[in-house]
Amino acid sequence: MAERKPIESWLTDMDGVLIHEGVPIPGAAEFIKRLRESGRPFLVLTNNSIYTPRDLQARLARMGLDVPVDNIWTSALATAKFLEDQRPGGTAYVIGEAGMTTALHDIGYILTDHEPDYVVLGETRTYSFEALTRAIRLINGGARFICTNPDETGPSTEGPLPATGAVAALITKATGKAPYFAGKPNPLMMRTGLNAIGAHSETSAMIGDRMDTDVLAGLEAGMETFLVLTGVTTPDDVDRYPFRPSKIVASIADLIDRV
Repeated sequence: MAERKPIESWLTDMDGVLIHEGVPIPGAAEFIKRLRESGRPFLVLTNNSIYTPRDLQARLARMGLDVPVDNIWTSALATAKFLEDQRPGGTAYVIGEAGMTTALHDIGYILTDHEPDYVVLGETRTYSFEALTRAIRLINGGARFICTNPDETGPSTEGPLPATGAVAALITKATGKAPYFAGKPNPLMMRTGLNAIGAHSETSAMIGDRMDTDVLAGLEAGMETFLVLTGVTTPDDVDRYPFRPSKIVASIADLIDRV
């Protein structure tokens, strides 16, 4: 096996790697500080499309994590980039929050429920039966179905919440049409993120806490992958998958000296 090139840029998931239920994970602030001091390109990624990068910057800052807006990459931004490349200046009916609608406005999309080019499903805490019904009818009428990410559940202090992937399954069941998922594990999210910071996959690493999204996306994008055990994946879970990360570490604190 050919030896990998030294890591020159870093991509890291947010929830389960840097923070957990609104609390920074020990070592996260030091890792981000080391990245910023090194001058190496880096991105903090999230499949959550609710918040804009500015929202996330403010939330992370309150936890002591100093991440510039330009170093935050969301599934909403990846979805908007995909749509801009596919159909510039198009139209979309959106189920989601400011993270998704702002990203589409920024690429010049018009948001409408009248014969849109796309139905875009993103994350929200207030899924409306009326909005879902409208989405189903628009898809049956010819709109293309796009979804920000396939996560079926999301974390909360009360326990798991149904997430975008679960709602997408409902729409698919009603329409017979499966969506195109732009977020992890689609390597598209990684490649568009790498392009945004001028990085190359062969000299980049992905840090995540999930085998089925973070590690898989990094692997398929051609990056070195690190699995941390501070999120949803346990050591026993790893052997259930037909692929493995490049390395398993206890937490982000174990990677500070790698930067």
